[in-house]
Amino acid sequence: MPQYTYSIVLQPAEEGGYVVRVPAFPEIVTEGDTEAEALAMARDAIELVIASRIERQEDVPSEVSAPLVRHLTVEV
Repeated sequence: MPQYTYSIVLQPAEEGGYVVRVPAFPEIVTEGDTEAEALAMARDAIELVIASRIERQEDVPSEVSAPLVRHLTVEV
């Protein structure tokens, strides 16, 4: 069974918990009340998307490099 590794982005939510995005799969946006729950939700979402793509005979992206995340301060 092939294994895939993807970067995920956990962003703290205003109401608590985390919003999770997966750059390799822009359609994935999920969340969890704790970091562990957010990671579990991300894993489930990634597995579902991969299974769906395989079933439809679509490409499954392989992440070649991790996304660069930087902070930028602006004044308005």
